[in-house]
Amino acid sequence: MTLEHPLFAPAEPLTIGAEPGNWLSLPDGDLLWWPGFLGAPQASALQQRLQAEIAWRHEQIRLFGRWHWQPRLIAWFGARDYRYSGLTLQAQDLPACLLPIQQACEQATGSPFNSLLLNRYRDGQDGMGWHADDEAELGENPVIASLSLGQSRRFVLRHRQSGEKREFLLQHGDLLVMAGAMQHHWQHALPKTQRVCAERINLTFRYLY
Repeated sequence: MTLEHPLFAPAEPLTIGAEPGNWLSLPDGDLLWWPGFLGAPQASALQQRLQAEIAWRHEQIRLFGRWHWQPRLIAWFGARDYRYSGLTLQAQDLPACLLPIQQACEQATGSPFNSLLLNRYRDGQDGMGWHADDEAELGENPVIASLSLGQSRRFVLRHRQSGEKREFLLQHGDLLVMAGAMQHHWQHALPKTQRVCAERINLTFRYLY
């Protein structure tokens, strides 16, 4: 599958991995795992552009009554403002170079997206604690499409009731999609680690109602 991509010269269209991803049926949820969704050369070019051109922000969130600096940098693009943990992210138009990526994720999942949260993990000391993407404006059973760029990192899922865990190594250009009732029954995290020092950027497409 190829799509026009303004990030590259016209002769070099966006190329999606030839091997299709696999939908995994988990207890109380569905997950699409697609290694190599975006080819390494194009994934690297996209990462470099996002690092250089995005106006990254370092924000605080409110947890258990106290304000904490998030251990990562963020940027928000969407149809409307997004609120979570006491933080309000003001809507910005999606950069043109990311529209083909959004379209490719929509084709892969069969779901529309109108918003994008970017997370930039500067090294292994940046991470994401246990949480679920269950804000009301995401709808009853949100589809969250997550594209990884840069350093490989562990991504862990934990079932709220049974405690069952699933783990994936998210690598450069990989796509992971959470769907169905996942956000009701599972939490997810990107653990901190002493083993890596390189950067990772995570693009999470979603639909806000």
